[in-house]
Amino acid sequence: MATGLGLAAKAVLLVLAPVLLSVALYSPKDFSPAAVPPEYSFGADVYAPRHDARVLASSERIGEGRLPGPEDLAYDAAGGWLYTGCADGWIRRVSVPGGEVEDWAYTGGRPLGVVLAGDGGLVVADADKGLLKVSPDKTVELLTDAAEGLKFALTDGVDVAADGTIYFTDASYKNNLAHFMKDVLEARPHGRLMSFDPSTRKTAVLARDLYFANGVAVAPDQDSFIYCETVIRRCSRYHIRGEKAGTVARFIDNLPGYPDNIRYDGEGRYWIALSAGRTLEWDVLMRSPFVRKLVYMVDTYVVSLPQNLRYAGAMSVTLDGEPVTMYTDRGLAHATGWLKVGDYLYYGSLASPYISRIDLTKSSIEA
Repeated sequence: MATGLGLAAKAVLLVLAPVLLSVALYSPKDFSPAAVPPEYSFGADVYAPRHDARVLASSERIGEGRLPGPEDLAYDAAGGWLYTGCADGWIRRVSVPGGEVEDWAYTGGRPLGVVLAGDGGLVVADADKGLLKVSPDKTVELLTDAAEGLKFALTDGVDVAADGTIYFTDASYKNNLAHFMKDVLEARPHGRLMSFDPSTRKTAVLARDLYFANGVAVAPDQDSFIYCETVIRRCSRYHIRGEKAGTVARFIDNLPGYPDNIRYDGEGRYWIALSAGRTLEWDVLMRSPFVRKLVYMVDTYVVSLPQNLRYAGAMSVTLDGEPVTMYTDRGLAHATGWLKVGDYLYYGSLASPYISRIDLTKSSIEA
């Protein structure tokens, strides 16, 4: 038996050897994976003291079949509407609590981040078009699609401050949404954090060299905002005003998953979407640029590989970044936007044609 196993191992090595050699010698065009930065942690994750690990069991589907890939959520309390950007280029709105769905405005691109504007319209981070403003009459206006002479490739997260300043991210100036996984596997800092002043129509770069810059949430005191970097599993605070204006500080890192959008709930907590949980497979990938190169080449030139984006969910944290609760599920993937509205927690997923909601009055982990 041992001899048979030895022969089998040698046969496998004979098959794999030329493949591994090819990967080592060949450099794909426009793909060069890097070692993760020193601040990336393979140690223990931060954890929430209260955790629901079976959130799908308590989730109700809203607008099933009408909402392809709802990425982010914005709530208009005055009108009772929940807005979301869909994969077919439509921004749709859902009545709350009724759940009726309406086609609202068509951007012609791929709307991701959405936030209410002061005039009742929406500001939209459209992955394909750039930063957009949709007026209440549904007129779509391009605000900006470049900064410092560099076009946006993947406009992603957005929020609006009380003074009207728009803070937003370009997840990558190199790879568009169709190739976002290429950006993740490269683990290089192609992201930027920016502001847009509607009064001057000027776009300013606030931070660069970010690892897939994603969601943005302005703090309730308006002195700072929080932004997320997906690849390195952290969220940071950018100071807008005061003595620390223009500086960046740690908010929360070593997250148990890969952060996407972040929203403030008006009740003392931020909700950080985790588009996928940290797993052994992802740890192996992040440790080795060679393994990421191998995965990219097989996926690109041989056969499409599963992304293993399991254990998605959300973590709620205090204004100082201390974890409070967490909702996850092994069967949940690409859960990119979570928003608390009254007694319900709504969330969307790039992998689903509906929005889900949880009745927090029935949750075992909410005080």
